[in-house]
Amino acid sequence: MRTDLIRGHLELLVLSVVDSGATHGYAVVEEIRRRSGGEFDLPEGTVYPALYRLEAAGLLASGWRQAGARRRRVYRLTRAGHRALEGKTREWSTFAHAVSRVIEGTA
Repeated sequence: MRTDLIRGHLELLVLSVVDSGATHGYAVVEEIRRRSGGEFDLPEGTVYPALYRLEAAGLLASGWRQAGARRRRVYRLTRAGHRALEGKTREWSTFAHAVSRVIEGTA
């Protein structure tokens, strides 16, 4: 699927994945790919900047964890992040329902 179709919804996707539990950036990429059945095969260069923006906005917090010989930055949702996820989910549901009604010709 084209990345430009996801652009306006990337934050919702990232917040949804991180809501499942603290995780590192590459795991977010993999989980988005898995949950979408491979349709959203996003490059790391798309997801990492979103993680940084969400953290700068106070929606994510991060810390370092040791994973074997590697250190990984692990992200988790903040309270504001949970509220933002709820709002973005409602917004998406309303949007998707309206688009479906237009496509199907129903009111």
